[in-house]
Amino acid sequence: MSTTATTTQENTNGEKTTTKVALITGITGQDGSYLTEFLLKKNYQVHGLIRRSSNFNTQRINHIYIDPHNTTKALMKLHYADLTDASSLRRWIDTIAPDEVYNLAAQSHVAVSFEIPDYTADVVATGALRLLEALRSHIAETGRTHVKYYQAGSSEMFGSTPPPQSETTPFHPRSPYAVGKVAAHWYTVNYREAYGIFACNGILFNHESPRRGENFVTRKITRAVGRIKIGLQSKLFLGNIQASRDWGFAGDYVEAMWMMLQQDKPDDYVVATEDSHTVEEFLEAAFGYVGLNWRDHVVIDKRYFRPAEVDNLKGDASKAKQVLGWTPKVGFQQLVKMMVDEDIELAKREKVLVDAGYMDAQQQP
Repeated sequence: MSTTATTTQENTNGEKTTTKVALITGITGQDGSYLTEFLLKKNYQVHGLIRRSSNFNTQRINHIYIDPHNTTKALMKLHYADLTDASSLRRWIDTIAPDEVYNLAAQSHVAVSFEIPDYTADVVATGALRLLEALRSHIAETGRTHVKYYQAGSSEMFGSTPPPQSETTPFHPRSPYAVGKVAAHWYTVNYREAYGIFACNGILFNHESPRRGENFVTRKITRAVGRIKIGLQSKLFLGNIQASRDWGFAGDYVEAMWMMLQQDKPDDYVVATEDSHTVEEFLEAAFGYVGLNWRDHVVIDKRYFRPAEVDNLKGDASKAKQVLGWTPKVGFQQLVKMMVDEDIELAKREKVLVDAGYMDAQQQP
């Protein structure tokens, strides 16, 4: 087996260029789609692992998908695998022989993790361990010691520890999801220290975008704003609106992931805007942007409160700024406007279907 997957190609001028190979778990998610775009622009060949599903869930990357039969242009390829299936992880690492591995896959919804804790732990914690062990075995057998690994951490790991939170802040997770992420964090540190693997933890604070899942509070709000503005919805049901979060743009944060793997030594980094806002402030910004008063539409529903709340997350990203040279480009107000603009356009398209009788306008109260 080759000791490196880096391939040589010719560009349009006939010059030979080096192409790195990246493997991404969770490629169909918000972060996976932005990271894929970012790496393709840097001439990477990108391989993504996706779970088998009866319904295609590749909508976030459909715009960059090219049929693999078009071998000269298809620099992104998808493969079926699962973090709960160790054999599939090892098989694809051996087959793809990546230069960089990004583990972004997770059952990432905090509230849902209370409903399915066993599954969450299996994917988030043990899934990371399976991937690290597959990578360790691959390196040991092939001698490809240059391979680098990125583990997606979460600010939820800090839980009830007071802000600001940095790389040295103690973890106090408050959900099965957060506990799983803490385990994955320490598995990554252990494999770095025990086996010398270039493995980094990116402790990313909340990062949003128009591609965020619709059951996450930020997107739930902006979707409702679009539908209410267009007349398809009147009420929005939320839980704790006093929770404070450090919200940034996912497109900025994937650049920090890549930067971590370009360093001479592996390390762990907090990635954050260092600016926090409450859910109520997000409501003010989103509804106010389209001239609405959120108090006319929002209803507090106790069912959306978590068994254990995380009150305040605010990152200290000074290390990432100093070592990586990373700074966020999109601020809070710009992020909110970006998401609302996209969801107003989506609501307009929905309105066409409603008016044509293809969609029930009363799906939402």
